[in-house]
Amino acid sequence: MTSEPMTSEPTSDPAVSVVGPGDGETITLGTTRMRFLEDGSNTGRRLGMAESVLAPHTPGPPQHRHAQHDEGFYIISGTVRFTVGDKVHDATAGTLVMVPPGAPHTFANVTDHPAVMLSTFTPDLYVQYFRDLQDIFASGRELTPQASIQTMSRYATEPATDFAQKPEG
Repeated sequence: MTSEPMTSEPTSDPAVSVVGPGDGETITLGTTRMRFLEDGSNTGRRLGMAESVLAPHTPGPPQHRHAQHDEGFYIISGTVRFTVGDKVHDATAGTLVMVPPGAPHTFANVTDHPAVMLSTFTPDLYVQYFRDLQDIFASGRELTPQASIQTMSRYATEPATDFAQKPEG
């Protein structure tokens, strides 16, 4: 028996996505500016990625849990406070926070300085959530915790009501 040699050569070159410093879709959510570097359209929906700039004293969303996606946060500059259940972590530049499905979490910038972080969503499910939040702002409606929770529910995400919100100070 002879067998054909195995090869890893692709039959066609896959498309490569390059997003430059001024490229990507940018949205503003109150005091947070997000730039989508990958919305899932180039990764078969396996990965979404965004750069977020949180102004000083930016509150985060209500503590919540995702049922269907992992969320990663890499702090580029500043400090972001993560509340994970009843634990608080002040993440500084160079810190990676990975949140698996089911883990309660929220984040905020409680400092006097802006913070920049890179976020990943695997799969890309949650990218549309942020677009939906932008639509709330654009319509002139207030983004209340209830409106945020209602929007989250469309993306397999629910509030972590078993944990109280931590004070920002």
